[in-house]
Amino acid sequence: MAENGTDCDQRRGGMIKEQHNGNFTDSSLSERKRRDREERLNIVLWRQPLVTLQYFFLETLINSKEWTIKLWHRRSILVSFLLMLAVLTATYYIEGTHQQYVRYMEKKFFWCAYWVGLGILSSVGLGTGLHTFLLYLGPHIASVTLAAYECNSVNFPEPPYPDQIICPDEETTEGSISLWAIISKVRLEACMWGAGTAIGELPPYFMARAARLSGAEPDDEEYQEFEEMLEHAETAQDFASRAKLAVQNLVQKIGFFGILACASIPNPLFDLAGITCGHFLVPFWTFFGATLIGKAVIKMHIQKLFVIITFSKHIVEQMVSLIGAIPSIGPSLQKPFQEYLEAQRIKLHHRSDSGVPQGENWLSWMFEKLVIVMVCYFILSIINSMAQSYAKRLQQKMYSEEKTK
Repeated sequence: MAENGTDCDQRRGGMIKEQHNGNFTDSSLSERKRRDREERLNIVLWRQPLVTLQYFFLETLINSKEWTIKLWHRRSILVSFLLMLAVLTATYYIEGTHQQYVRYMEKKFFWCAYWVGLGILSSVGLGTGLHTFLLYLGPHIASVTLAAYECNSVNFPEPPYPDQIICPDEETTEGSISLWAIISKVRLEACMWGAGTAIGELPPYFMARAARLSGAEPDDEEYQEFEEMLEHAETAQDFASRAKLAVQNLVQKIGFFGILACASIPNPLFDLAGITCGHFLVPFWTFFGATLIGKAVIKMHIQKLFVIITFSKHIVEQMVSLIGAIPSIGPSLQKPFQEYLEAQRIKLHHRSDSGVPQGENWLSWMFEKLVIVMVCYFILSIINSMAQSYAKRLQQKMYSEEKTK
């Protein structure tokens, strides 16, 4: 850490010397910012653990202080919120006939909040993004699809589901389940997850809008890259630059329907749409309304259909049979998949006392470990990102001090 401080002092001295010699140019400033950005990216736990943890805690303290000041300036809203919370708490604990409705609303609220939160984590990312569709929503839709085809019904309990989905005790006709019935069964959680991803797209919009309105020099790399892209729009040659320009032009020229089109398909460049809308001062409800409709309605139905069709009973059986046809290793790979599907059928029919072994399948074990690894990586990325944010504060402070000398 002392070495980092010495490097900063040496660069500061060299910078001031360049200013006095009259050799300080825009190109040297750009080069220095590039070096500073590379230095920040090296502040990660596996390279500089002590520095990263120190910067993370300092950034956490600064953010806590900033949020406390913001809440203090909005005391009336905070007091109103606390009063409403007190009324809801009293309603929750006072006995009466209203308790059945309270319990129902409680279950629905936490179920929706769970999926909205996962959607926000997937979209806002804090530098990496937790792929909650692949880890949570996709497997949930797949399990409901497999259960629906096995039970020939979707009349198992309404969400939030219990620990296990159990087939209802009713006579059903083979093949009576429809695609629309499965879509309707998972619509609430899918739409809530989509709404969460729409909320997670707001930070780039607000950042770009605030920078444009204040006229201040933006402090975000993505925004700086966006402005550089606008300056060199005519000379863009590579595919990535052309794709970014296509998104920017679509949003800027078509407006609501351009944003809707970008939000309705899997689009890794959608952050650029948020920055574009903020930069060109697109009204908030135009941006958020189009994003919400695109992600929570259109895109989510496309993703649901893909998962449901993929995990339909006949397609799953064909996939398992194709695995068995692989030369040499096919039968050994096919066996755990067959055991897993058979175990799921037994669970759905609640025949836990049957003769089939109830041991943990290696597929479920691998998935659980994958989830743990992804969550741990996401937490590490948050720590690294906040530490790099604090390093950026130090560098910006250094720039300000040099300008005043």
